[in-house]
Amino acid sequence: MNIDQFTRNAGQPVRRFEYDDRSLLAVDFGPETDASVDLVDDTVIVVLADDQYEFDLPEWADDAHTFMKNGVLTVELEAEA
Repeated sequence: MNIDQFTRNAGQPVRRFEYDDRSLLAVDFGPETDASVDLVDDTVIVVLADDQYEFDLPEWADDAHTFMKNGVLTVELEAEA
């Protein structure tokens, strides 16, 4: 599943921010959401209550960092040099 399919299926708004050396994806699950995120190889895994969602990072992403704060999932992707 890619990020577009993930947000469309889960009904979550997503914002993309493009910078010279990186891209940022932010998915808002709402402030009352008890969710967790993990990154395994090139797959982002989000666990939300009894549901688990997985989506693959783009092939061009050289390095990725993920975190969840106040119900917002942030995925920071560093572009290849």
